[in-house]
Amino acid sequence: MDKQKQTTRVAARIESALARGILNLPAGLLRTLAGRPVVRDSQTLDVQTQMLLRLQTVRGNAALGGRSVARERALMDAQAQLLEPRASRRVSTRDIQVAGGDGPCPARVYRPEGVKSDGGALVFYHGGGFVIGSLDTHDGVCRAIADRAQCVVIAIDYRLAPEHPAPAGVEDGVAAFRDIVGRAAEFEIDPDRVAVSGDSAGGNLSAVVCQTTRNDAHSPCFQLLFYPAVDFVDERESVRTFAKGFLLEKTSMDWFRGHYLSGGLEPGDTRVSPMHGDLQGLPPALVITGGFDPLRDEGEAYAEALKAAGGQANVVRYPSMIHGFLNFAGAVAGADAALTDGAHALRDALGS
Repeated sequence: MDKQKQTTRVAARIESALARGILNLPAGLLRTLAGRPVVRDSQTLDVQTQMLLRLQTVRGNAALGGRSVARERALMDAQAQLLEPRASRRVSTRDIQVAGGDGPCPARVYRPEGVKSDGGALVFYHGGGFVIGSLDTHDGVCRAIADRAQCVVIAIDYRLAPEHPAPAGVEDGVAAFRDIVGRAAEFEIDPDRVAVSGDSAGGNLSAVVCQTTRNDAHSPCFQLLFYPAVDFVDERESVRTFAKGFLLEKTSMDWFRGHYLSGGLEPGDTRVSPMHGDLQGLPPALVITGGFDPLRDEGEAYAEALKAAGGQANVVRYPSMIHGFLNFAGAVAGADAALTDGAHALRDALGS
């Protein structure tokens, strides 16, 4: 490792330790530093998250989007690893390639120590508004899910906009899922017990994969959707209530949308708005939302629509959480609880 990279890594470790230390100060001191409680829609913002938002404001990164694509990607790469969750047991990883919509697609396999062969598995699609995010930004998240669900996790590095606007990411997501279940013996997993999951944009891709592959020989057995974006047509009340001040803002959503739909796909196309797709015959779902998230209402509406179509769907709202909380789960207790609950629901669904 060259000296510059080593210096950068040391600086990142120090910054991570400082941030984690601040967010885990005694409750009374943390409240004093964070300021008066923030109450919206009869919910109180988590004090650790409030302090995190204050730190982000000081750093000049109070909201997602708006800068150059390269700058936004670099910021997420740096910030996602500061507070990422950690596995309590050893999880081995290896980088591989799976099929994509237009050639090979990078992926990463996570296998917890001691996990049995021919068990269930999860295909995971990272968030980032279809523009930012990578295998590395969600490495800690995938390790933690693999550990807590005790299953193999395969994360997909699908193509991003604006270089590859919709439906490129969707095509990669579907092709990758089909390739993975087709190579189940290679991965030592049961092709009939493969679930899909993702956060935000990744939740969208998971939902679309379920709709697209429902009639395949091997389709997803479960969908775990963390604060998913599922509707580019209708704007719900939570977008207006939490339009500013909670990391993902209305302007952020417009910025991501503009890049993702730059290829001319209509907002109501079911490949980008699964809310408007055929919801019959889909696998059981758990939709996890944050109370202070502009995407809250559409995620919860999607769960209700799945039930109305005859499916099994549960929705759990964590009322004090903001969008993107999976990436803070290494220091924010409420985010860690939500990640753990999701992983345990996955474990139960897979019979791990």
